[in-house]
Amino acid sequence: MLQPVAVGTKSLTDYTHICGRGLIDEIRELAEPLKGRRVVHVSATAFGGGVSEILYTLVPLMRDVGLECEWQVIYGREEFFNATKLMHNALQGAPQDLDEEQWATWMSYNEMNARELSAGWDVCLVHDPQPAAMHQLVPEKAAGWVWRCHIDLSTPNPETIERLLPFIENYPQSLFHMQEYVPKGMGGNVNIVPPAIDPLAPKNMALSPEDASYVCGQFGIDIDRPLMCQVSRFDPWKDPLGVIDAYRTVKEKLPDLQLALVGSMASDDPEGWDFFNATIAHADGDPDVHILNNFNNVGSIEVNAFQSHADVLVQKSTREGFGLTVSEAIWKARPFIGGNVGGIPLQVEDGVTGFLVESAEQCAQRTLEILKDPALGKALGRRGKEHVRTHFLTPRYLRDYLRIFTELAQS
Repeated sequence: MLQPVAVGTKSLTDYTHICGRGLIDEIRELAEPLKGRRVVHVSATAFGGGVSEILYTLVPLMRDVGLECEWQVIYGREEFFNATKLMHNALQGAPQDLDEEQWATWMSYNEMNARELSAGWDVCLVHDPQPAAMHQLVPEKAAGWVWRCHIDLSTPNPETIERLLPFIENYPQSLFHMQEYVPKGMGGNVNIVPPAIDPLAPKNMALSPEDASYVCGQFGIDIDRPLMCQVSRFDPWKDPLGVIDAYRTVKEKLPDLQLALVGSMASDDPEGWDFFNATIAHADGDPDVHILNNFNNVGSIEVNAFQSHADVLVQKSTREGFGLTVSEAIWKARPFIGGNVGGIPLQVEDGVTGFLVESAEQCAQRTLEILKDPALGKALGRRGKEHVRTHFLTPRYLRDYLRIFTELAQS
């Protein structure tokens, strides 16, 4: 058996006041003929990234509408996660491909995990490249198969995508965040489905300004001085070094400015600690730069507090599959600045619901504009929150999956 992940319970009804009765009724109608279907989500890790955050909400909601839904995590040792991290980077455009030994490691772990997957599922939903070979290895274990890609495949390393494509092209259904991410040669039915955030999760639920300030104060933030904040993994693509550069430029004009870089370390990201240490080195001992992660007791409520309290929220990615932290930030109705890459422009209309930037210099310029004009920040935040409410909350995501399961059941 693969490792089952324990999830809590959630009720779709609790989302009615946020998402509206129309959407909730549509979901119940779609779910009715699917009741009792056995669905398993298979992913690489149960904590520390956007995929796991989504599944902690999506799986309980699938159960709530009548599916027999499980979430299972594959087995992997360091050599496997080193290989799949290299694969992840190569698929997002890094020049280094896996060597033959690393491809063999990936394949042998897929074979082992495919053996461990139990049979008899109506739908097996495989997340990302780590377990992607499963469908080819044990197609008989599920009546329907779905591959969910959470990364940016718009300009992959050609050798890497060529090796991976035979394992993903024949999934009956696949999901990508954007049309630009669909590699040439994908067969089956390709769906464009952006992910979504849970507005009732501790990370996104409403916090009072007093509670947010109190939590930030406990981490050494001076709550009476302006705060710039980025919440994301410590990863070269998220460009925390560029955020520090932008902060320094703004600080020359506004010496009171503080910066918080808040991230979580994931079990399937062995490079994370190296880059975390590189970020600390780049901050060069500046007492107004606060670099925090889940090992400093920064959990969901703390992230919520930093986002709710910050004067400017940033996600200065240079590559981004989608960037759930963008919708999480904007949901707090705070002014937002993001890199003009990947899924970020889907979530941010430049100048309307936030700002899109191409460089540290532009990021600094927009930060200054917002800090000097609080009314601008408020307007961006208000419009941004409404955009997220309409497009990027979990009930809409659940509806999209139920439509795909309906197609699978009919094929």
